[in-house]
Amino acid sequence: MSNEQHEEKSMKDKVMDSLKASEKEENETSTNNSDKQATRTSSRNDKNKKIKSTTSAVDTPKKRRQKEDKIVSRIATIVVVTLLIVLSISGYSFYRHVTESLAPFDKDNKEMVFVEVPVGSSNKMIGTILEDHKIIKDGTIFNFFTKFNNYSGFQAGRYQFSPSMTLDEISQQLKEGGLAADQADARLTIPEGYDINQIGDILEKETSFKKADFIALMTDDAFFDKLMKQYPELLTDASKAKGVRYRLEGYLFPATYDYFEGMAIEDFVSPMVGKTNEVLSAYYEQIEESDWNVHEVLTLASLVEKEGVEDMDRRMIAQVFFNRLAIDMPLQSDIAILYALGVHKELVTYADLEVDSPYNLYKHTGFGPGAFNNPGENAIQAVLNPEKNSYYYFVADLATGKVYFSETLEEHNRLVEQYVNK
Repeated sequence: MSNEQHEEKSMKDKVMDSLKASEKEENETSTNNSDKQATRTSSRNDKNKKIKSTTSAVDTPKKRRQKEDKIVSRIATIVVVTLLIVLSISGYSFYRHVTESLAPFDKDNKEMVFVEVPVGSSNKMIGTILEDHKIIKDGTIFNFFTKFNNYSGFQAGRYQFSPSMTLDEISQQLKEGGLAADQADARLTIPEGYDINQIGDILEKETSFKKADFIALMTDDAFFDKLMKQYPELLTDASKAKGVRYRLEGYLFPATYDYFEGMAIEDFVSPMVGKTNEVLSAYYEQIEESDWNVHEVLTLASLVEKEGVEDMDRRMIAQVFFNRLAIDMPLQSDIAILYALGVHKELVTYADLEVDSPYNLYKHTGFGPGAFNNPGENAIQAVLNPEKNSYYYFVADLATGKVYFSETLEEHNRLVEQYVNK
């Protein structure tokens, strides 16, 4: 190959290499531009995503609140609808209850039921009594019925109602008054100073009541609680007494009571407690101002009732008991011993004084658990108005009933030998 040809080939190779280099550079430049463009595009996309993400973050609480508002609205709607349904049902139920309560308790039951309406009973109290005796369906409705119809002037006394009577008929009878005394099948007089055991004997002898049923009623807490709701001022203190034999001892006022065949024993006893409340109503304020409560007054009055006969003697004896209480000296009453023994006799022996009982006031100081019998009003007045004296002892002449008082034990023993052991 000639030199010219070699140079020409070499020149061609250079030109081709230059072209290839130029093409490579262009390709690299193009690639770089593409990469830059892609980078810019990617960066722009990232910014857009960040903006969208930020926008989304800003909108989230608002959407959440909207969602919560919808839930609250739904709940409120459900509650309102539920209340409307409940009120509708309650309204209908109340209307139905009132309508039924205005009707007779049992229109087919003509059997007569004895009901005692105590003195001072309000229309509301009478409604409760009638409901308890199953004469009417609802005492509260009866109370509203009488007010709406302007019924007033209801009289205390004993009534005969039947479950078939309407509220109008019952109200009219209450205005006219109860059964007359001459309509009673028997009239029972409870003497002053009789205890529950003795009253039980009278009931069994003069009526169809059983003494055992009467004694059981005297220990019936439910019956006592019912009476206490009716006479809270009278029986509240008695409800707190501990160790009593009968909670109503002292609260069955000695008086004359009407008995009707077929009446429940509760209906005979309740007026006796009501009578005690009636009598004591005149003395509640005085008792409140004294150092003693109702239970203590009746307890002491039950001792005074049996220890003395004349009013002045009773007032003197009451003060003797107060003098002993003031120095924490036992009351030493034979009446208490006889009650503790459950017997009735004239003389108490030394052996009797050892009886183990909270009612033994020779061994125990204070009033004792409760009353020893059912005292009359004169004995109650003696306790509330004692005759002031400085005596600590007294003894009664068994032959004449005259009571002798002394300040010392020596003088007392001398009087005992003179008027008791003679």
